Amino acid sequence: MKLKEKLRDGALILGLLAVTAGLLRYPRQLTEAGQEGVRLCLEVLIPSLFPFFVLSSVAISSGLAEGLGRLASPVMERLFRVSGQCAGPLILGLIGGYPVGARAVTELYSRGAITKTEAERMLAFSNNSGPAFILGVVGSAVFLSTGAGLMLYLCHAAASLLIGVLFRFYGRGGPSRPVETQGKRAPLSSVFVESVASSFMAMLRISGFVTFFTVLIRLIFLSGMVDRASLALSVLLPLSRAEAESLITGFIELTGGVWSIRQAAGSLPASMALAAFMLGWAGLCVHCQVISFISQAGLSSRTYMLGKALHGLISALLTLVLCRLVPLKVPVSLILAEGVRTAALGGGWLWSGLGALGLGCLFLIAKRGGKSRENKL
Repeated sequence: MKLKEKLRDGALILGLLAVTAGLLRYPRQLTEAGQEGVRLCLEVLIPSLFPFFVLSSVAISSGLAEGLGRLASPVMERLFRVSGQCAGPLILGLIGGYPVGARAVTELYSRGAITKTEAERMLAFSNNSGPAFILGVVGSAVFLSTGAGLMLYLCHAAASLLIGVLFRFYGRGGPSRPVETQGKRAPLSSVFVESVASSFMAMLRISGFVTFFTVLIRLIFLSGMVDRASLALSVLLPLSRAEAESLITGFIELTGGVWSIRQAAGSLPASMALAAFMLGWAGLCVHCQVISFISQAGLSSRTYMLGKALHGLISALLTLVLCRLVPLKVPVSLILAEGVRTAALGGGWLWSGLGALGLGCLFLIAKRGGKSRENKL
């Protein structure tokens, strides 16, 4: 153990020294990268994620998600071997985007509503990219096609559910019983204020990770490491140099990776599969965001990391098959004008707002349905 700790500390010191040297060597370029990261947070992440962060906190803290849990219990227990309480994080993860689903799971576990085994099962498949990003950015801006975006989202969601079925065999515990609420709940006004404040702090943390990784990726490119790695990867895999560069970028940071696909003039099925893998894998930047929530809750990140690796592979395979069955004709290799990009990114506000509104209505309807079901019983 001592040798491992020494090796780890040595690698960490070398990494910090390398990054420091890069900051001194390329101050202007890395400052510009930091500015890009901040713009990315303001234009994409905050409008896409913040409403769902607030909604998930309000739904869980106020008990709105309990009604949905009661209605979804039969399906959740049979398919995924988890309690109906986990239906809320699953839906939030499929609609809200990274890392809304993981945050909702850790909140449920911290409140004692689900067991540790259930939480770790859910982490494997409930944290997904949302339609605001896939349809608004990847489909409209990268592939210039809402059809391509819809295809990617369907494959992304289907792969997530398949992984949930696979991970039903993880651990020994079965579905837990719903936790009975003791006493009166806090007023909705205080729940809302607390949810907005905690969501804002979570967005600050996520924005910090995104900005750091944007700078790190620029530094890796400037150092020439990506050129050498993409050359080796293009030899090992049936990818061009440009596609290999996109894959490496997406492996580290999702948004930059999928955006770089527009410059890789590959075939449409290959480009779509590449985007599907990146969306499923999510990138090291997202993983750091999620692990920050997981570690605070005291959960293991093993099922999460394994689930995301499988998600990327299964999504890519499903996309390849669907591209053969449903051919698309879109100008993949076009480099888009900045105005198109800005319009597509701004659409995230619309998708996110509509999704949050729809989810809020769903939770309210489910709560009433759950109460009527309880009264019948």
